[in-house]
Amino acid sequence: MIYRENGQFKTSYRADQQIFPILQDRAFMLGLSALALVAVPFGASDYMFRAILIPALILSLGAIGLNLLVGYCGQISLGAGGIMAVGAYAAYNFFIRVPQLNFLVVLILAGLCAAFVGMLFGIPSLRIKGLYLAVATLAAQFFTDWLFSRAGWFTNYTPSGSVSTPTLTMFGWAIDTPTEKYLLLLGLVFVFALCAKNLVRGHVGRAWMATRDMDVAAEVIGIRPMYAKLTAFGVSSFYLGVAGALWGFVYLGSWEPLAFNINLSFSLLFMIIIGGLGSILGNFLGTAFIVILPLLLNRIPASIGVHLSTATVSHLESMIFGGLIIFFLIVEPHGLARLWSIGKEKLRLWPFPH
Repeated sequence: MIYRENGQFKTSYRADQQIFPILQDRAFMLGLSALALVAVPFGASDYMFRAILIPALILSLGAIGLNLLVGYCGQISLGAGGIMAVGAYAAYNFFIRVPQLNFLVVLILAGLCAAFVGMLFGIPSLRIKGLYLAVATLAAQFFTDWLFSRAGWFTNYTPSGSVSTPTLTMFGWAIDTPTEKYLLLLGLVFVFALCAKNLVRGHVGRAWMATRDMDVAAEVIGIRPMYAKLTAFGVSSFYLGVAGALWGFVYLGSWEPLAFNINLSFSLLFMIIIGGLGSILGNFLGTAFIVILPLLLNRIPASIGVHLSTATVSHLESMIFGGLIIFFLIVEPHGLARLWSIGKEKLRLWPFPH
């Protein structure tokens, strides 16, 4: 009986169009925000920050970017890891060649570089779609892997091909502890997720979804599919570029080109499929599932007295991911976000049968 809308009247368009129109949802989000901002920094261990929270926040941002392209615009992409690499190496070069720049400016510039490359590789989407487009975007992954491992300028001519980042400073604030990195990422992810949510609710997002559903019909009603597809590639790549810069600077600290290989692209794709295509919430649910599952597979068997080798755990992880992807594609294509929505609908009706 606690999740009801009785007495919650909308008296303006602004109240009717807000992101969380139900009071209980707003209270839940405020409580969750307070938990993430106040309780977690004081209660979480360094291991939880490094192994779960920091990578989960960065991957959530990357998943949002990929979901804008795949889930909202319907353009299949397998080159997300390569676009993240563009953002990471662009941020690295801006950081070492123009050290006066603020880190936030470096992030924006890295995102813009990634957006340019993403739109360049998104040009084939104007003529092809489906699996053919997936292969074309896969070329971006292989091209960036080759470029950053062969062109020494991007790595500042380091003999090993790997790069290391110095300590981050922003407005005189040295960001070197796990708690400080977590708070920085929390603020950035909140801002970018809010921007993405409002973007997909506006005319740009409606143009993307119309193009996704049927591009011919979208063109008939006045939507330009070429503009919609290229803007989707650009915005998606911007998000992925910022996520790649954060992945390299905040999470890894030092990396080599293989840190952004095709496995990262597949992981992001799994996150949005399991979490829910065309859902901002689904990105966080899918990312949490992908990040936490390997840790559970390592700990649960040992806690019940079953000792599994590292290879067995890796194989189980791949089998579970594959099975879940097949399950969600067949049973619930909208993923965990749809299951969350169904649960909320049942709470609104409980205890009545319909």
